[in-house]
Amino acid sequence: MRTQHYALAATAALCLAACGSTGPGSSQKLLTLDGQSPLVIAHRGASGYLPEQTLEAYARAIELGADVIEMDLVSTKDGVLIARHDPNLAISTDVAKHPRFASRKKTIKVDGETQTGWFSNDFTLAEIKTLGGISTDAERPQEFNGKFKVVTFQEIIDFAKAKSKETGRTIAIYPETKNPTYFRELGLPMEDKVIAAINAAGWNSKTAPIYVQSFEPGSLKYMKSKGLNTRLIQLIDGDSVDLKTGAVTFAVPSDRPYDWTKAGDKRNFDAMVTPAGLAEIKTYADGIGPWKRYIVSVKGTIGADGKPLDVNKDGKINDADATSIAPTTLVADAHKAGLFVHPFTFRNESRRLAADYGNAGKNEYAVYYKLGVDGVFTDFTDTALAARADYLKSIGR
Repeated sequence: MRTQHYALAATAALCLAACGSTGPGSSQKLLTLDGQSPLVIAHRGASGYLPEQTLEAYARAIELGADVIEMDLVSTKDGVLIARHDPNLAISTDVAKHPRFASRKKTIKVDGETQTGWFSNDFTLAEIKTLGGISTDAERPQEFNGKFKVVTFQEIIDFAKAKSKETGRTIAIYPETKNPTYFRELGLPMEDKVIAAINAAGWNSKTAPIYVQSFEPGSLKYMKSKGLNTRLIQLIDGDSVDLKTGAVTFAVPSDRPYDWTKAGDKRNFDAMVTPAGLAEIKTYADGIGPWKRYIVSVKGTIGADGKPLDVNKDGKINDADATSIAPTTLVADAHKAGLFVHPFTFRNESRRLAADYGNAGKNEYAVYYKLGVDGVFTDFTDTALAARADYLKSIGR
């Protein structure tokens, strides 16, 4: 309990120091980089409710009120950019249920990780269009599996434009070049195609409704050098958290950008969250998308054997057995460097919420909003929006 009380007190103290106190009728300045409300970014669409990265998931997110819809881009065999989180189609589609593709199952390495499945680069777009998306989390609805199709980047651009016109509000998009080195080595580079699609959409500017992200600095630097003028975001990953210390831990493929691995650069992602790392990012990007544990991490209760305890007695060790700890200064440090901050990924499942959030996702968002994050990647748009409304009301906005 002392750990929990310390975490909450430290978070509150940091916010009070930064924000000042409120009273009746008072209004506080937002701590975001531009002084505007933080964005709610629908991570792969309304992926908490429908199979991710389908038009149906994006439509649901927009209906719920998302400011931005996010997608990962991978390539087909015939060089078309599609929205999937992984080249391995076994993870998010029903490809395993299609006997005609059984012979294409194989085991390969993707960014240094050995994977078995079916890979997008072995399928034409026409073949992929026969597949259906599936939920990637067993705790989420499964009744929609296989019903919604994989979509292309161009289809998403057209959809966002149509929905913006239909709703009367601007719906931005947030594409990621996923595994760009992997695809480049297969002769399927994606960056020039991303740029061409953005140019055709008339969105090649800092004020256009688009953010372009990647875990690989080389991908962002290449696109910038080729004239991409949109807002660029450096993603910052980590594998897990040491529940004894709260420190972010690293393992392939989430240890470092894969282009760093190929170049022999032994730094891990945490090099990016130092003042020097942020200054380096500022030379080619406008913001960072860090795993949220770089901002507020968690610690578990450690037993006599030195191992984390299953506090809630559910037979598993996860965030629900841990409590949040004092925030780092990453948000303030990034803002000082002139970078906005969009942490990922916020979810509602109890196993993903520290115990001191009381099994309520809104309580987690509140901590990050108070710290001044400029947006959040969320699988549950409605929860993020409700928490934002509560936060803005609490500061008189």
